[in-house]
Amino acid sequence: QVQLAESGGGLVQPGGSLRLSCAASTTIFSLSAMGWYRQAPGKQRELVATFTSGSRTNYAESVKGRFTISRDKFRNTAYLQMNNLKPKVSAVYYCYVEYRSRDYWGQGTQVTVSS
Repeated sequence: QVQLAESGGGLVQPGGSLRLSCAASTTIFSLSAMGWYRQAPGKQRELVATFTSGSRTNYAESVKGRFTISRDKFRNTAYLQMNNLKPKVSAVYYCYVEYRSRDYWGQGTQVTVSS
């Protein structure tokens, strides 16, 4: 079992920035994958950014250049830095990990970009 604790969502104006955090209850280097997905109302959950095996990163095309995923091995925490935010990225953002061939999800954190 892996527990995930997310934080950092909120309301921000267009052009602003937010940083999401996801703390895992196990060492992050034991995870096959770790990252972020999002789900907007009426839409399917979609990948935002992830670390995969070998520390490779994978980004959705729509966020490349504006979002950055990183991690801190001492805190077992992954971060999603989101810059130049636009209203269309408003959604619930979910932390995701794969551990021993099982998927685990955080509770989700709301990100709202609005003036």
